Amino acid sequence: MRELPTIVFLFLLLLGACDQKADSNPAAEGFNAAASDPAAIDLADQVMVSMGGRKAWDDTKVIAWSFFGKRHLIWDKHTGDVRITSPGDSTIYLYNIFDDTGQVMVKDTVIEDPTNKQELLKKARRFWINDSYWLVMPFKLKDSGVTLAHLGEGKMKDEKSAHILQLSFENVGVTPNNRYHVWIDKADHLIKQWAFYRELDQEDPNYIRPWDNYQKYGDILLSADRSDDGGPKDVRVLESIDPTVFTDWKEPNIVTESSI
Repeated sequence: MRELPTIVFLFLLLLGACDQKADSNPAAEGFNAAASDPAAIDLADQVMVSMGGRKAWDDTKVIAWSFFGKRHLIWDKHTGDVRITSPGDSTIYLYNIFDDTGQVMVKDTVIEDPTNKQELLKKARRFWINDSYWLVMPFKLKDSGVTLAHLGEGKMKDEKSAHILQLSFENVGVTPNNRYHVWIDKADHLIKQWAFYRELDQEDPNYIRPWDNYQKYGDILLSADRSDDGGPKDVRVLESIDPTVFTDWKEPNIVTESSI
């Protein structure tokens, strides 16, 4: 067989490497790639690599955490099952994010009325969307409905240099008019700070918070127990969990489950 000229071989090798990189973190269906900055997309891919990589994220099965101490969540990423316990109002939600079904118990009473039950399941979905975003947002930069913009470089509150990305949304979530700015550390390509804007066109953010104290859970990095004492705490990544956690009302003891 005739050998390829060296320059052609190197070109094909480079092309294959580029394809492999592009395929390593494919965007979700509905991600607005056309309106997103190529530099912003590249930075989102770098974040995914720094967080452990797309395969590690896809393979992660169960995540458990507490949100501001108000709610405790257990989420099976593969089945879509979520258990949300709200001690403040003695409510337990057993909900599936894939098919939008579930059960709710309030003060030891299982809710049977269809209208009341549906309203509570809507609340469960809002809780999951909000509480999970506070934990796994860096893995969702190329989600459906997202548009990314690279706003240039700037300093974080700790004076470290960072790339600043803007996330805006269309027809997704429960508050699609929100937008976020995230600061990506130029040294390790991890998100270290974020700002929340309740409305797309407002000038000043509602808050700027740290996204720090990364720890390895299983094969991925997550930010919890942050320096402002807000957001997710008591994070665990589990290899497996008894499926009755998502069907039985008895509060589970996940400490005894298989974990990493």
